[in-house]
Amino acid sequence: MSVGADPRPGLRDVAPYASPQPDVAARLNTNECPHPLPEGFFEELATAVRDLPLHRYPDAQMTRLREELAAITTHAVEGIWTANGSNEILAQLLQAYGGPGRRAAVFEPTYQLHTRLCWLTHTGVERLALPEDFVLGERQVADAIESAPDVVFVCSPNNPTGNAQPLSAIVALTQALPRSLIVVDEAYGEFSPAASAQALVATNDNIAIVRTFSKAFALAGARIGYVLTAPSVVEDLQRVRLPYHVSTLTQTAGIIALRHRAEALALVESVRVQRDRLTRELRSIPGTTVYPSDANFVLFVPQGDARTVWQGLLDRGVLIRDMTSVVPNSLRVTAGAEHEVDLFVKAIREVEGA
Repeated sequence: MSVGADPRPGLRDVAPYASPQPDVAARLNTNECPHPLPEGFFEELATAVRDLPLHRYPDAQMTRLREELAAITTHAVEGIWTANGSNEILAQLLQAYGGPGRRAAVFEPTYQLHTRLCWLTHTGVERLALPEDFVLGERQVADAIESAPDVVFVCSPNNPTGNAQPLSAIVALTQALPRSLIVVDEAYGEFSPAASAQALVATNDNIAIVRTFSKAFALAGARIGYVLTAPSVVEDLQRVRLPYHVSTLTQTAGIIALRHRAEALALVESVRVQRDRLTRELRSIPGTTVYPSDANFVLFVPQGDARTVWQGLLDRGVLIRDMTSVVPNSLRVTAGAEHEVDLFVKAIREVEGA
């Protein structure tokens, strides 16, 4: 009897990446923007799609999209690269600068996909612990410098903790590790008042600022990510990317979304309002620990058992993220639309008996 082909060692010991998407009244587990872009975006996109030459391969250099990003970011187009979501950018960076016999440093707790992408690309992982307040400090920077990894990940604002990391720490890493690639994951950067690390790119060839259209641009379904870095890094990414990896449809959606940037930023402000409201409401519940957030979500430790609270919320039609495997007894809730936050507040007060 045939048993099939043998997979790579350890493959079947790893569960597929999955995020629940049940039909509930309030889905607040994946940090999506709760509001779509305005109708004008969809009308413009629909018109453009009718004229696209879909019988031809897409522009492999993504020229128009990169030019539009250059205009908005004031970064040279030669130092901009795009892909299908920021996760693909991260994977390409590891394909180019990680791999067998090379190591990446991560400051935990942080975005779990950084280590998963290291596994996918056969890159070793150096796990460095953040302090209790999750803020990257001199000790953590010194530990990373001493270990001299090939790639260093800094998530700012950090997921799932929500705090932005000090720019001084990123500067120290970039200058002390000139032969390492410092990857700053700014997926939630538009929600934060903290300064972006983009300014460092002009004087440092070893830093890559990774961003996404999924959060602030309300385009999680389009899958568009990009990186701001040195032209030499972009050249390396072109060596590892798949041919024609970003479709004509995706490129067009990104170009048109950038024309509606002002409307997108207005949505960001409405999300910040709900994020701050979540923080206030959770802090009013006795025994609840709430961490400060510069992102579009809030991490908290309930007074009761987190998994029990999570199930109680789900029973009431509210889905949030169980983060107990990352931060003990913690839960993460996305800043949704006002009515979704209403549902969450009502449900959490019932479950916690507050």
